[in-house]
Amino acid sequence: MTKTHLRNGFCAATLAVSAACTAPAPSPTPAAAAADPLAPAEAAITPDLILGHIKVLASDEFEGRLPGTPGEDKSVAYISQQFEALHLAPGNPDGSYVQRVPLVGITGSATMKMVAGGKTIKLSAGHDFVATTAHVVPEVKVKNAPMVFVGYGVQAPEYAWDDYKGLDVKGKTIVMLINDPAVPDPNDPSRLDPAMFKGDAMTYYGRWTYKYEIASRLGAAAAIIVHETRPAAYPWAVVENSWSGEQFSLAAADRNLGTVPVKAWITLDKAHELFKDAGLDFDALKKAALSRDFKPVPLKAKASFTIDNKLREVQSHNVIAKLEGSDPALKDQYLIYSAHWDHLGRDRSLPGDQIFNGAADNASGVAGLLAIAKAYTTLPAPPKRSVLFMSVTAEEQGLLGSRYYATHPLYPLTRTLADFNMDVLNTYGATRDTQIIGAGQNSIEDLYARAAARHDRVVVPDNEADKGFYYRSDQFEFAKEGLPSLYIKRGIDVIGKPAGYGQSQLDDYTANRYHKPADEVSADWDLSGAVADTQLLFETGDVIANGDTWPTWKDGSEFKAIREQSLAH
Repeated sequence: MTKTHLRNGFCAATLAVSAACTAPAPSPTPAAAAADPLAPAEAAITPDLILGHIKVLASDEFEGRLPGTPGEDKSVAYISQQFEALHLAPGNPDGSYVQRVPLVGITGSATMKMVAGGKTIKLSAGHDFVATTAHVVPEVKVKNAPMVFVGYGVQAPEYAWDDYKGLDVKGKTIVMLINDPAVPDPNDPSRLDPAMFKGDAMTYYGRWTYKYEIASRLGAAAAIIVHETRPAAYPWAVVENSWSGEQFSLAAADRNLGTVPVKAWITLDKAHELFKDAGLDFDALKKAALSRDFKPVPLKAKASFTIDNKLREVQSHNVIAKLEGSDPALKDQYLIYSAHWDHLGRDRSLPGDQIFNGAADNASGVAGLLAIAKAYTTLPAPPKRSVLFMSVTAEEQGLLGSRYYATHPLYPLTRTLADFNMDVLNTYGATRDTQIIGAGQNSIEDLYARAAARHDRVVVPDNEADKGFYYRSDQFEFAKEGLPSLYIKRGIDVIGKPAGYGQSQLDDYTANRYHKPADEVSADWDLSGAVADTQLLFETGDVIANGDTWPTWKDGSEFKAIREQSLAH
């Protein structure tokens, strides 16, 4: 696979795609338009339009779109220009297309030492471990912190689950397993207990973000997650690439000193070695951690870390446009379409290809966002409510751009009805199905399913619910503030392809291109599925933007009470 280059540079490519964005779309027949009044607008969403945007954003010239680099400047400029070309209003009430997001960039050089049973375990940075800090200080040191295995590191009172059992972790290095406790069903040990941690589905307790949050709350000196490919949902290379180089956090008055000093991962092989040298059986303790009765196990080992930091303040940006609603009584109510523009940048230490172009992740999502924006501007009149098109920063750094907007909204979330998030569109062809991630959360799903049915498509639950994708993209930050949010993924039942083809494409992407320099535009892409999915998102949003009913969280959703409380006030 080769790189995508811009033949005549950024400006020429920008003008070319701007022209594509404003060119008239093929008109449906009068009969089709009468049968479906949205058909002319949906026809504006085309494979060529989406591909054109991807080629620009994923070009080498954009250098992997890392926040705080020239790649950010080009990304923000390009997206803003596309919004302006569509005659969308600036989304910031100050008259600009950007919301400033203050970040701190930390480039850390880490060393790690583990001593167990009198033996020093050899550790190579990147290959065996990664260790970072959010502390905005020149150096972080943890010396000879006693190590304790805390199972999955979960405190979940709704499941009567506490892996800590009153353990004082201050000054200690805690070692945790990734994902939720996979508790067997007592009636059928071949299955997971649906009453515990949503059975096959991952809860937020399984995400690495939660594990570091609980470590911070309890005051640990360091927190280590043991990586395993299947429960993590990605190979070690993703950890190495994602946690190497400059890491970002939101700027905070306390310089993030309230967070756990060291956030680390180790490979499964090194975990086995650690436990063996400590006179323990890793596999036996992992099995024991599946019980409510599990108690923390001292490892008779100590860990030391030194992280030398290079610090810089970065003014990053969310890019936002607004289509004002046509109803004077409803135009101050909003819905959001979101997609993150950032990726992992460039790693000059790599041989050969150094640029993480992020063509699928997430130039494709931004392309879908721009295509949906074009569809809305193609309508004879705007919908009753206003629509915000939002391309956020620093998703790859922990959903920072969406977190910043959700906690510093330009338009009140209590007057915002929904978020539709796009992250990695379908590049392998039209599918009969479309997946809802975190299915069962809110009523937007029902509207989306009706739209799919009108196009002879079927909505299916997340076929990889154990990987917790609902907690891994920007809609989660909106959901945490109570805003009903929809996150869909491409289907796997690909029209014209044999059974299993779609899943094989997903597996191949995760193994060979996800968070790697190989995530580039490919000549064999088929974006017809991306078009069909974005058309459904447009159609569903139009129903909400013109409808009489606000979306709601369903019973059992962890976000329902948050929304009800915010609207009550």
